Amino acid sequence: MNEASANLPATDETGPQSDEGWSRQRILLFIMLAIAIHIGLIFAFGAKKPFVPKPVTGAPQLQLAKSQDELMELDNPALFALPNPRDFAAAIWQQAPVITPPSFRWQARPGELTLPNPENLGAAFNGFIQTNQFGDFQLDFKPPPLLVELAAPAGPALPQASVLQISGALAHRRLLAKPALPSLEFNDVIAPSKVQVTVDQIGSVIGAVLLPADNAIEAAGRSPKGDTNAVALALSLKFAPAAQLMLGEVTFYWHITPLTSTNAPNPP
Repeated sequence: MNEASANLPATDETGPQSDEGWSRQRILLFIMLAIAIHIGLIFAFGAKKPFVPKPVTGAPQLQLAKSQDELMELDNPALFALPNPRDFAAAIWQQAPVITPPSFRWQARPGELTLPNPENLGAAFNGFIQTNQFGDFQLDFKPPPLLVELAAPAGPALPQASVLQISGALAHRRLLAKPALPSLEFNDVIAPSKVQVTVDQIGSVIGAVLLPADNAIEAAGRSPKGDTNAVALALSLKFAPAAQLMLGEVTFYWHITPLTSTNAPNPP
């Protein structure tokens, strides 16, 4: 590098140098122009009439209500239950009735009818009583008692023959042959014997169990003779065939005959 090149001024290699900004004169000119425009607008629109607001109509207003105001009375729970000076009957019960004092000098009202013959008053009724005879009627204050008859005569207390009764599921199953029930020789009444039976599909009784008495009175009247015959007769029953096993109860009501004496009386 030589000395001539070293003494040359340094230049920006990036390009031409940009302007630093507006000059002072240019800024003052712009301000003066803005002020002039603003003043012109004031003179241009300053001659118009001022804005007159419209009056407000229909706006809600607050007003203090009196204690006897109609709207305040709506909060009263007894408004329709108790008398009120504003109800439909106030015009009646608030007015005192006008009472005219009576006159102490009584005078007959004009226009009243008078009887031409007061002595004939009731003559027609007296004539009716005299010409009509009524029969005597005697009051019977103590009538004779009415006899009450039974609607049906009472039947015998004991059955005339031994019978059986089937209940439970077997009540609707047909019994093929009713057994001949014997009459038991006993000097007292025998309580009914109840037997629970189990019947298979073909109708045979495969089980019979003697049931206890329903109460203490039947338990005291039970006899081994009646219970033994009841179990034996229950096992001999034959029912119609069915699709399944069935349980039921067979109750035997025994007919009693007195015991015959086998000992001859002693000779005198």
